[in-house]
Amino acid sequence: MKRTARLSALALLLLAASIAWAGGMTAPSPNGMTIPEGFENWPVISVSHRVDNHTLRVILGNDIAVEAARGGKTDPWPDGAVLAKVVWKERPEEAWPDAIVPDKLVHVEFMHKDAAKYAGNGTGWGWARWLGPELKPYGADVSVENECIDCHVPVEERDWVYTIPARFP
Repeated sequence: MKRTARLSALALLLLAASIAWAGGMTAPSPNGMTIPEGFENWPVISVSHRVDNHTLRVILGNDIAVEAARGGKTDPWPDGAVLAKVVWKERPEEAWPDAIVPDKLVHVEFMHKDAAKYAGNGTGWGWARWLGPELKPYGADVSVENECIDCHVPVEERDWVYTIPARFP
């Protein structure tokens, strides 16, 4: 119960921080993907903390992704699922030294499942990343997607997705 409360509190904090910077039109990624309008209001699927690079992440999903995550139907994820990962550097909370909270926005990433549209890359997913609060598209051309795919090879058997959906009561 305590773990669920902490996970929910962290997710809400991260989500609130995302609303502060999200919005507005940004340039498309090199492969033509765009940031989905209103993604910052999507439900939380999970959170993660990368200890290797000191980042906090909140993973959000569109309605299709959330329904799949909550229903345990992520092997494979359904077509139309979109996952958003918002990443911040971590910092200690001054008033609560044992807690870590989001600091500077690092990037926002999206994975869009469309087995037909993205069949050519061998994953069935479209991949895109935007950097910093200015949301600058990452990569010079469409080959940048190979960097994402290479990173996700260890979870190929989980439909290329690292995210473990959080269990809600």
